[in-house]
Amino acid sequence: MKYLIHRSAAPLFVLLLSTFPLFVVAQKKAVGAKPPKGAEIYFDGSRAMLDEKWMYWEGPRLAAEPPIKWAIVQNPTGKGTVLNTNDPAAAGGKYGAADIVTKDTFRDFRLHIEFYISKEGGNSGVYLQNRYEIQVLDGDTTNHGMAAVINETPSPYYAYKGVGAWNSYDIVFRAARFENGKRTEKAMLTMYFNGQKVHTNQPISQVWGGPNSGIDGGNDGGKGITDTPGGLKLQAEGHDVLYKNIWIQKLDLQKADTDF
Repeated sequence: MKYLIHRSAAPLFVLLLSTFPLFVVAQKKAVGAKPPKGAEIYFDGSRAMLDEKWMYWEGPRLAAEPPIKWAIVQNPTGKGTVLNTNDPAAAGGKYGAADIVTKDTFRDFRLHIEFYISKEGGNSGVYLQNRYEIQVLDGDTTNHGMAAVINETPSPYYAYKGVGAWNSYDIVFRAARFENGKRTEKAMLTMYFNGQKVHTNQPISQVWGGPNSGIDGGNDGGKGITDTPGGLKLQAEGHDVLYKNIWIQKLDLQKADTDF
């Protein structure tokens, strides 16, 4: 009898084993994901962490002065506080005027970040290594639009939850590789948008947006990539775009493979 019970339960047990890990993986790539062991939290909702770990990016268009004027505001959908990008210095969409960047810099890493767009047309941007923009832009479905690796991929707009909802990006990024000062391998990423895989081992050819955009933007029209680590940068565009639950896990990806 013991054997018969074990045997009859086996298919269900196997089903649970095969399903549960997938559920856990999905949960790790969605709003509310908790940092894995070895990751560092870069925004927990507090003013103290904002001041400790972030600064204004000192680009050519910087118009803001410390301390950071991004406001800590109440989470519009739940408990706790979150970060509002609407810095007065960036009014009118003056990107680069009041962008903030982590004081830490990175090469290869895994990133989790959550954003909330309050009004139609809300605009910001997540910059990997302060170079490569993952667009945050409501209403745009082009290769300059929501969740696109800007100007390099189509927008996976189908995965967007829309205005008034929290959205998440989970990204594994591998920095460009160099030999004797020359780029031999392009930067690459894999990305989940609200738990859906939308980019897989996507190469990134250049920095877009010019010198006001980020590191190397002014080098040979953005094609002159250098072997310089950069921070995670968030863009101020004069809109009420909110961020929360930001964490980064440093990696060392020997192979050109970011799939996860």
